[in-house]
Amino acid sequence: MLQIMEGSHAVAEAAKLCRPEVVSAYPITPQTHIVERLADFVADGELDAEYICVESELSALSVCLGSSAAGSRVYSATSSQGLMLMAEVVFNVAGMRQPIIMSIANRALGAPLSIWNDQQDSISLRDAGWFQLYGEDVQEMTDQHFIAYKAAEQHDVLLPGFVCFDGFILSHTYEPVDIPTQEEIDAFLPPYVPYNKLDAKAPISMGMYATPDYYMEFRYETDQALQRAGDAISAAGKEFGEMFGRDYSGHTESYRMDDADVAFVALGSICGTVKDAIDEMRADGIKAGLVKIRTFRPFPSKELAKALAGVSKVAVLEKNISLGSTMKGAVGPEVKDAVTGTAIDVYSYVIGLGGRDIRKKDIRGIANLAEKGVGNMFYGLRTEVL
Repeated sequence: MLQIMEGSHAVAEAAKLCRPEVVSAYPITPQTHIVERLADFVADGELDAEYICVESELSALSVCLGSSAAGSRVYSATSSQGLMLMAEVVFNVAGMRQPIIMSIANRALGAPLSIWNDQQDSISLRDAGWFQLYGEDVQEMTDQHFIAYKAAEQHDVLLPGFVCFDGFILSHTYEPVDIPTQEEIDAFLPPYVPYNKLDAKAPISMGMYATPDYYMEFRYETDQALQRAGDAISAAGKEFGEMFGRDYSGHTESYRMDDADVAFVALGSICGTVKDAIDEMRADGIKAGLVKIRTFRPFPSKELAKALAGVSKVAVLEKNISLGSTMKGAVGPEVKDAVTGTAIDVYSYVIGLGGRDIRKKDIRGIANLAEKGVGNMFYGLRTEVL
């Protein structure tokens, strides 16, 4: 049913429809509205789940890890410093192969303190073993929760996932969103069947000490499972499309790329602004296009390379900063690696950090720089304050 709904509330509705048995999270701006709404659902009897209040984000994910290990479907949500406080457990969840889904309302990291949006928080944990999905709008980020659970719980995957969306820009924006019925989601997402679980009657151990003779093989198996997660996400996205008419089988999505000379690559809500800028640039005879990355982990190298074939310049819009690196952002090197062996020039542009506005004129300006071969830089610096 189509409803006008705040993004955070749409995410809470999606989480409820997935029937988690345990919810544990700690409030942090701009994620708080999600867990507040879920608390209401539990209190009002709309969601049959244990809602466990804790004193910190570290405790919240620890509760989720134990609950998942005991065989429950689990949900959490966080943002920014909260995710960093969870970091120790984030790695443990993946290493113990627990299919927890966590919403990330992307927010800048301190210091200096900022409550506004960029993607530094989730990007900083790109090597933690969780798959990462990024939504462009409220509908997409809502639907990605259903797909995430479906993929994570496959027995040849059994890995956790982030569903990421831009804080405030999407979490607090009201948009029309089609919320499926419980019966429809039950048909798409069956009850969770754990591969194994902690049970006093049939004891096993998880997350044990590993000597050098075994540790590397554990990491290898996690990497292989994350690669398989890509296929599971694609399959779940295709099935979702067949049932609901919104196909998410692609890890990337192209816009006006058929004859593009210069291509933008981006994640999240910025893609809407880029599309509008491209339309204006096309009207002026500039052949620009966009490849939106929907799945950042596992990185869709082959799909991205195919989408970029034929362009001469690629401008990667980075709402993150990889401090001290040559390309400045974390996404650019992955894009460059995907097109290795071609004549395509790839440049990164760090933009919009700490919630700074990104306008259509900025997108056009970046296109001009890419055409001139100027990149791997901060774009829009206020030099007068340096």
